[in-house]
Amino acid sequence: MNALHSLATLVKPVENNPVLNISIFLAFVAVTLIIVIRSGRNNKSAADYYTGGRSFTGPQNGFAIAGDYLSAASFLGIVGAIAISGYDGFMYSIGFLVAWLVALLLVAELMRNTGKFTMADVLSFRLKQGPVRVAAATTTLAVCFFYLLAQMAGAGGLVSLLLGINDKLGQSIVVTIVGALMIVYVLVGGMKGTTWVQIVKAFLLIIGALAMSIWVLAVNGFDLSALLDSAVAASTSVPADAILAPGLKYGTNPLDFISLALALVLGTAGLPHVLMRFYTVPTAKEARRSVVWAIWLIGAFYIFTLVLGFGAASLVGADTVLAAPGGVNSAAPLLALALGGPLLLGFISAIAFATILAVVAGITITAATSFAHDIYGSVIKKGKGNPDDEVKVARRTVIVIGILAIAGGIGVQGQNIAFLVALAFAVAASANLPTILYSLFWRGFTTRGAVWSMYGGLSSAVLLIIFSPVFSGTDTSMFGADVNFAIFPLSNPGIISIPLGFFLGWLGSVTSTVKESPKLAAEMSVRSLTGHGAEKAVEH
Repeated sequence: MNALHSLATLVKPVENNPVLNISIFLAFVAVTLIIVIRSGRNNKSAADYYTGGRSFTGPQNGFAIAGDYLSAASFLGIVGAIAISGYDGFMYSIGFLVAWLVALLLVAELMRNTGKFTMADVLSFRLKQGPVRVAAATTTLAVCFFYLLAQMAGAGGLVSLLLGINDKLGQSIVVTIVGALMIVYVLVGGMKGTTWVQIVKAFLLIIGALAMSIWVLAVNGFDLSALLDSAVAASTSVPADAILAPGLKYGTNPLDFISLALALVLGTAGLPHVLMRFYTVPTAKEARRSVVWAIWLIGAFYIFTLVLGFGAASLVGADTVLAAPGGVNSAAPLLALALGGPLLLGFISAIAFATILAVVAGITITAATSFAHDIYGSVIKKGKGNPDDEVKVARRTVIVIGILAIAGGIGVQGQNIAFLVALAFAVAASANLPTILYSLFWRGFTTRGAVWSMYGGLSSAVLLIIFSPVFSGTDTSMFGADVNFAIFPLSNPGIISIPLGFFLGWLGSVTSTVKESPKLAAEMSVRSLTGHGAEKAVEH
């Protein structure tokens, strides 16, 4: 079967059917733009622009959370990781899914009850507004930037595969177009338009993954064992059965796997664009319902990635995937081509592209909201500014973030996007999660502890990433193998930076001479657990 789908057979239809591919792609873009424009007409206030007017139900927000969370990393990156690394690649799916239990049990309802627009509303509730909001905005922007890099890498690889583009200039043009579309989405639609695009995209993505999974199982007689056997048989670059055993990717350095697992499991509860979704529902009860819906939807999808990944290994082959435009990220589109020809390829690729657009829009509006609300509105204007001016600042910030994302996305072409997202998770778990948990559960937490934790976790994670094989020393590094300044041996910094973030939060608090208001700590505890006063502006 694998011989029938050689590299020449797979790539040729992509080159011979650009009109079909682009037509499907443009149709999806047009539909999503119409949704954004219609939704954006109702943006009359800052609350409308930032949180969609808190008008979404739990199930709607659950689909939107799934749409936000099931990014290009989930579809393109994880399927590619399983196709290439087998068992080790599937660990990404397990980590991303288990992480939702941490978010549900520890932060979802409490964050909804305590905040208004952003993560910083919670972190600064009983601490000093200025330093905590600036630190929270800084970590938010950093996490969002890493996440945007992954989506931009996916966009470049995906459209390059559709059009048969395999040169840097062509991929750079693709990334630029994606960035421009993202800017338009957020400027026009705000959170309401972005949310509806995410809902539609999540539905299409899950339906598309389900259909392909059923197709792959049908080819193998609905026998999962037969699918795994055929994946083993098609694997020519590694020993037999290695693709089904742990260690193919992380066997030489188990600490790298532990570090990755920590980042994935703890990172979700610190992702600003996911946390911001809890503010789009009217009550804490709806926040809980939305997370339950999201867990079911996301869990089902990650089961599909197991079938799709080994299906790509079986029907396409690891060597074909790695040689195609987009590299490891091309496994899912090439599987669609092997199953249903250019029509299915165009449809699945269009869904994946809609996925990228929806996710980057959600991340961008989160970053812009954080800057406009936390730095401009709360620090520069000290909470006395005009909400309309905040929205104007947010819109300008969107343009700046879009330009930076385009520049960064051009630089990371060829990287596995599931791997890049894992770095964003590591930064989130190191810089945000310790402060969130301390703020919610420890009354002795202080402003110094918050600032030390956020800046310390962020700087350690970023520095370790820069001096790791991610940036230099290997063929897949951003600077290639010819440049080598990697002194940190692990590809993910979580095993060092996450405990350090927690330690610095504790150390800063116990050494602080300025204790925080016990009255505000008690008020925050009551509000987080009961929701009493949650609709009031977070000011003191």
